[in-house]
Amino acid sequence: MAATETNGGKEGGVMDVVLEFTGGLESLTSSKRVHKVSIPATLEGRPTDVASLVRRPGILVLINDADWELEGGEAYVLQPGDNILFVSTLHGG
Repeated sequence: MAATETNGGKEGGVMDVVLEFTGGLESLTSSKRVHKVSIPATLEGRPTDVASLVRRPGILVLINDADWELEGGEAYVLQPGDNILFVSTLHGG
C-alpha cells in the first residue's frame, strides 16, 4: 500500500494506515483481519497518536512490527502508511 496523506497533515487532512486485528479481536470486525483505513491526520488540533486508537487493557499493540512501547507508547504520532496490529492477550476459558 502506498503511504498517502492529504492536505499535508493540516487540520482536516487524512492519512492512510493499516489496522490489523488478531488473537480473537477479528471477531469484532466481522472476521476481517486487515483493514486499510483513512484517519484524520489531526484530532483536536494535535497530530493523531496511538492513544486515539486504543484505550483498553489486554491489547498488545505493534507499530510497524515493533512493540508500541519501543515507539513511544501512547504518545507515538501516527504516520501515513503505518501498520498497527492489535493482539488480544486475554483468552476465554
